[in-house]
Amino acid sequence: MTNKIDEILEAARRHVREVIKPNVEAWNAAGVWPKAASEAAGAAGLTGLYAPQDWGGQGLPLAEGVRVYEELGQGDGAYSFGISMHNICTFAVCGYGTEAFKESWARKLTSGQSLANFALTEPQSGSDAATMYTRATINDDGTWTISGAKAWVSLANEADLYLTVVKTSDAPGHKDMAMIAIPRGTPGLTFGPRYDTPSYNFLPMSEMYMDSVTVPAENIILPVGQGLQGSLMAIDIARVSIASGCCGLMQAALDTALAFARDRKMFGGHEIDLDGIQWMLGDVATNLEASRLLYREAARKLGTPEGPLWAAHAKRFVPDAAVEAANTCTQVLGGMGLLKPYGLDRLSRLAQMLRIVDGTTEISRVVIGRALQKRAATLDPVPVPKGYGEE
Repeated sequence: MTNKIDEILEAARRHVREVIKPNVEAWNAAGVWPKAASEAAGAAGLTGLYAPQDWGGQGLPLAEGVRVYEELGQGDGAYSFGISMHNICTFAVCGYGTEAFKESWARKLTSGQSLANFALTEPQSGSDAATMYTRATINDDGTWTISGAKAWVSLANEADLYLTVVKTSDAPGHKDMAMIAIPRGTPGLTFGPRYDTPSYNFLPMSEMYMDSVTVPAENIILPVGQGLQGSLMAIDIARVSIASGCCGLMQAALDTALAFARDRKMFGGHEIDLDGIQWMLGDVATNLEASRLLYREAARKLGTPEGPLWAAHAKRFVPDAAVEAANTCTQVLGGMGLLKPYGLDRLSRLAQMLRIVDGTTEISRVVIGRALQKRAATLDPVPVPKGYGEE
């Protein structure tokens, strides 16, 4: 008898076989988010992974639900990323939204009929999330009015709901930050030109502008004082989700190289028989297994004091391994690896994108470095042999 996560993972594999792989090239050519595909994902139970069953979700713990993106990543890393961000926002709405807001939105989100995304980064401050210029002020009738701009908003002008992090005063720091949900179509909400992203054209990204956007008090997801803390938790989940999707990308690249090397005849045998090729692909396979262990352990740590550090380890190691895997597998195909039909050029660019979004590998190194500083402060001095270090 299978349990819930086994059923969901199998649903994700079917979605990859039947929906993503046959259509992803057409999606990129059209440059339009595949709404029918995300609705099909919702029908398969993939758009409310962490949401309670009472609201139409699957009720999976983070440690289990995050594995879905490894499956989706075998179809396409950008699609996996888009679905993962929607699931994080759905989790936030169902877990922290007001009852009135949940009544209006929760089931739409868990079913995939409506999509949600997260808006934190601003044009002038990427990794420095605490430097924020978007302002929200409360009005006499309890509504909130928001003005400012966000950058690198995925599903731009395609999502139905944007969970937007704002400051509520000009005071420095993060103690005045909140998270407010802004529905698409709200007066004053507009989007800039789409970013030119050649390897994931169907995932729209752009800047988002708010010119005196007004929403009711029920749209507050995280109240003043909790905005940044909640955003950092969302980013930790996103980082582990990206690592999961990267494992799917690595598996796709490895399988392409293995199938090619198995069938290509050379030097009186097949390419897969050559020690050099086996060693190259063996390194990819080892990094893939290590990446799986790392992101799954990081997923188990989410929500604990160790969660941010483990998320940083996963985001630092796994996307780097995915970039290396895509490049190595391209090399195995030789000149054929440069040809578009094999798809390795797309995987290489996707892996590079996933190294950057939701915290670059360099930011992950900062998080890891700070943890090492704290540990260093607790250690006993290293004994110095007699005669060394003396004037």
